[in-house]
Amino acid sequence: MESQQKSGSNIGGIESGERGVATANKIKMQGWDFVLRFLALGLSLAAAVVLGVNKETTTVLESVVPTQPPVNVRATAKWHYLSAFVFFVVANAIACVHAAISLVLTLANGRGKKGISMVIIFFDLVMVALLFSGVGAAFAIGLMGYRGNTHVAWNKVCNVFDRFCHQVVAAIILSTVAALMFFLLVVLAALNLHKKH
Repeated sequence: MESQQKSGSNIGGIESGERGVATANKIKMQGWDFVLRFLALGLSLAAAVVLGVNKETTTVLESVVPTQPPVNVRATAKWHYLSAFVFFVVANAIACVHAAISLVLTLANGRGKKGISMVIIFFDLVMVALLFSGVGAAFAIGLMGYRGNTHVAWNKVCNVFDRFCHQVVAAIILSTVAALMFFLLVVLAALNLHKKH
């Protein structure tokens, strides 16, 4: 007579060894989910703050009358002077709030209710689109400030407001990484759903 014992006992048609592996995989996925959400929260908050406090005042030479010598004029660059930067800050603030709420819901949803999980995944995907669109808008206007555009007679300003432009670049990088964190969350959720079926 062959031994009926295996690495795990058979309970209700499911081996306890398989159940243990499934539980371990679920805990591992929840760990990654927590880490990625926490990173997305921190990065989107940092991006919103870095650009939201961005302001630089400097003195520039400006020709008021072409026949007269240029005069010193104080000029200020602020993030809310450009609608693309306003959109960027608001998008990152929304992503930060979503990351905080979804972090709490994920921790509270210990049993993994499908309805809550699907809503969180949907809004994670919305955050990916929102953050990448904010990054695109800020990058486009930042590039305009860096290079200028002779076709529409917009002069480059990053040679004058260099600290302002450096903070814009830092905020764009932080937001891009935050968007990638949300994208990874969506990918992990899709892989998790694929494993279940």
